[in-house]
Amino acid sequence: MRQFVGVFGYSRRALQLVWSTNRWLTFFLAVLTLLAGLTPVTVAYVSRLLVDSVVAAMNDASLRGLALRYVLLEGGLVLFGAACLRGLTVCQYLLRAQLGQRVNEMILKKALTLELTHFEDSELYDKMTQARRQASSRPLNMVMRTFEMIQNAISLTTAGALLWAFSPWAVAVLVASGLPAFIAEARFAGQAFRLFRWQSPETRQQSYLETLIAREDHAKEVLLYGLGPLFMERYRAIFRKLYAQDRDLTLRRSFWGFVLQNLSTATIYAAYIWIVMETVARRLTLGQMTMYLQVFRLGQGSVSSLLFSIGGMYEDNLYLSNLYEFLDMPVEAQQGEATTGPDPSDGVRFEKVTFTYPGAQEPAVREVSFHLRPGGRLALVGENGSGKTTLIKLLTRLYRPSSGKITLDARNLEEWDLAALRRRVGVIFQDFVRYQMLVGENLGAGDVGRFEDEEGWREAARLGQADQFVDKLPLGYRTQLGRWFKDGRELSGGQWQKVALSRAFMRRDADILVLDEPTAAMDAEAEAQVFEHVRQSTGNRMVILISHRFSTVRMADHIVVLRRGQVVEQGSHQELVEQKGTYAHLFELQASGYR
Repeated sequence: MRQFVGVFGYSRRALQLVWSTNRWLTFFLAVLTLLAGLTPVTVAYVSRLLVDSVVAAMNDASLRGLALRYVLLEGGLVLFGAACLRGLTVCQYLLRAQLGQRVNEMILKKALTLELTHFEDSELYDKMTQARRQASSRPLNMVMRTFEMIQNAISLTTAGALLWAFSPWAVAVLVASGLPAFIAEARFAGQAFRLFRWQSPETRQQSYLETLIAREDHAKEVLLYGLGPLFMERYRAIFRKLYAQDRDLTLRRSFWGFVLQNLSTATIYAAYIWIVMETVARRLTLGQMTMYLQVFRLGQGSVSSLLFSIGGMYEDNLYLSNLYEFLDMPVEAQQGEATTGPDPSDGVRFEKVTFTYPGAQEPAVREVSFHLRPGGRLALVGENGSGKTTLIKLLTRLYRPSSGKITLDARNLEEWDLAALRRRVGVIFQDFVRYQMLVGENLGAGDVGRFEDEEGWREAARLGQADQFVDKLPLGYRTQLGRWFKDGRELSGGQWQKVALSRAFMRRDADILVLDEPTAAMDAEAEAQVFEHVRQSTGNRMVILISHRFSTVRMADHIVVLRRGQVVEQGSHQELVEQKGTYAHLFELQASGYR
């Protein structure tokens, strides 16, 4: 019971959310709900007057006009009630659309405040999935159930007042008739919610398998390796598991609901027999019998609806807990406010930087130190998983060091304003995003302030050497890329990499250019051209290069060699070759392939 009562803590927030979404629609929803609650009992009372007036008119012809007026009055009330219900439907539809958009925006805005480590947490993905699956409709459900509860409370109060005149015991029977089904429904609502939360990982697996089977960027391997039947069988297996759980709960819920509903029905018909026998004994008039039967039926429906509204609110609160747990998830505030450093000539320093991924046992990078001055070119070399990309994510504050510090212009990155820091950096990651948008918008994504700056697109494309093929596209920089939308054009891997490189050049103010395997999809000649172009166009910018091609790495002034997250060697190309260590060994292995 404490859990049942305590879970209603989200009701107030849901009401505030709906009210702030559209106050006028919420107001009309409340007024129409109240009117809809009063109308049925009023109709039942008029029905009693109508029946009694008809009986009286059978003995006195002068009363026929009164009976006719009651017919018209009842018909008008029925039409009024229908209009209220239609108005409720319209308000609900409009408010549901606005509220769904509002809640989805809240979820997405929250996602924009999260750090990269949050997105790499599977439990957070489960929370986000749970929030987005049903929470967008639950706040309106909560408000509607609240209004329905008020509506049914009004109907029940007026019905109870009429029945009290007949017998207080009739009111007690009326209330008791709805309790068994309510208790069962509340119990099964809790079980359904727990099942919903348990199923979230499997639901995400199903969504991922749908993506593998149905997305064009996965189609090549799925078709080539014949993975389709395997993925389909996994998809079916997850469905069978989820379906079995849902089926068992549905069958138990339906069985007990049927049994307890029949118990309520039997109680109602026992009350009907009581009223009929009172009428046969002439202790009630025919009109009174008609009214009490209608009122009892209405009251029983109001009790059931009232209790089910409470049970539904309990269920809605359970699902809303997903939404508000996600929205209330604490995010560490960005403390830095600095936009400049005390010594711009100092460049970038890593000082004994260590970083461990959440949940990992071993650090991804351990006590890494190096220095890059303005105008310098630094290369990071090492096998896959040695921590090269992790260092770039630390430099861009996508991660925060577990220990040690990183400085820019002799100021700790923790002290920098995050937006100001990231404006200083242009990055092309190895797994860069291929936006299914226009060519120019793919470039403009590098600087959101100049997202639609066509002159900026052209200049960035020239620096990244994408202009060579963009000018040949049907609509130039207005050409749709990708296959998801109409008239989309697909690029080669090397062309996409030039688009990504141009995107990094969109940041005119960025004095740090990070190239993470920027030419992996290019041929040797194109790669040589790109890096010669980068060498000439970067000027006083600091360049950090990650590459497995030593012909490219040689352009760097300083090379840092990583192994298992630690620096094992660093120096110029010539110095490292003369040391005959790890770098020299790797360079010789690669060079021998060209002899």
